[in-house]
Amino acid sequence: MNKLQTTLHGRKRLGTLVLLTLLPVALLTSGSALAQREVLDKVVAIVDEGVVLQSELESRIVQVREQSATAGQPLPTATALREQIIETLVVENLQTQLAERMGIRYDDDTINDVLGTIAEQNSMTFDQYVSVLEDQNEYLNTRNQIRKELTLRDLQRGMVNRRINITDQEIGNFLNSEMGRVTMAPDYLVDQTLIVVEEDDSPELIQAKQQFAQQMLEAIQSGTEFTQARAIAQRGATATPPTAFATSGDELGWRKADDLPTLFVELVPSMKAGEVRGPIRSASGFHLVFLKEVRGDIASLINQTRARHILITPNEIRTEEQAKTLIDSLYARINGGEDFAQIARELSDDSASVVAGGDMGWANEGGMPPDFESVITDMEIGKVSEPFRTSFGWHIAEVLERREQDMSLEFSRQQAENTLRSRKFDIELQNWLVEIREKAYVKIVE
Repeated sequence: MNKLQTTLHGRKRLGTLVLLTLLPVALLTSGSALAQREVLDKVVAIVDEGVVLQSELESRIVQVREQSATAGQPLPTATALREQIIETLVVENLQTQLAERMGIRYDDDTINDVLGTIAEQNSMTFDQYVSVLEDQNEYLNTRNQIRKELTLRDLQRGMVNRRINITDQEIGNFLNSEMGRVTMAPDYLVDQTLIVVEEDDSPELIQAKQQFAQQMLEAIQSGTEFTQARAIAQRGATATPPTAFATSGDELGWRKADDLPTLFVELVPSMKAGEVRGPIRSASGFHLVFLKEVRGDIASLINQTRARHILITPNEIRTEEQAKTLIDSLYARINGGEDFAQIARELSDDSASVVAGGDMGWANEGGMPPDFESVITDMEIGKVSEPFRTSFGWHIAEVLERREQDMSLEFSRQQAENTLRSRKFDIELQNWLVEIREKAYVKIVE
């Protein structure tokens, strides 16, 4: 029997075993030799080494119909809908089998974390949310669905991203395009308060409102929250007698600079997150502007450190005490005038820096292991540290240089690559799904 025949025979045998396993169960009744059959489930599709069950199909049909009714969208005929959902389940089954072979799994703790996040979003505790699901008999189904979605997401990211290639030319073209300029522009989350000026306000009243706006600004700068200051003013305006002028305002939501009100277009991009400006005069009154957050800002100066070190690690032939004794002797030799780089080349256990004499190159702030960086951060340039222990072993370190580096170009290119990759992902995902479907053995059971 050749390989193809063996494979087909194995698949046929699998299908037969599954069908036999899921055949109706015979229930013998007292006083009768005849068996009555109760259908528990049946196979609707054989997919390589797996199957799609009737129960899965029916459950998905109900789900699709409910979603369609909620969205007010039409559905195809019952036959066409059944065929489409079977095909969807077949492709999902193929991906699940592939994920299992690749060892992509999520443990119960991870699923619990996701359930906890969902509960929080619905203003519930974890236990409350679980109780709701159990009351609806959906607890196990929800856990399984979350595990499945996480697994397929990771599988798709891994399999599809390796198929996507973004060239330097593509990144450059995108950055130089109008679409790229708009996409790469930062988003601003702005809140604003308006102290209203009426058309018939006297000059004295307008001046008083300006002074009130200035007092609000000073209170905010002294620690009063922006929204709290507005709420205090609004309560004062409705008091009897009034203790404040009428105010209005609210958060504008995330916007590009070009989408901001004309009055703020040039002001907001010059502000830092958390900064408040004002009072700013307009035809409507005096504005206080609060920049709550900036998203996607690529203008950034990063602190960088260039250091070198010698690492001595305990191992199978060197105990902790022996490692400590050796690092102490090397520290003494360096203090005695021996060359740091030469000792590092001869004895350091860090294979990544040993050839460079222990030189680790420029590292961004936050880019070193935390226990190592905590020591490096407080060191003076040119001073050799005393031996210190991290999770990697014993170190002697020296800071060679520090600088602030403008990483705007690097960040912009990385953001452009992420944008281009995201645009290609969906197309490449569909191509990949078609490929695995065409290569699979699938038999639809009528």
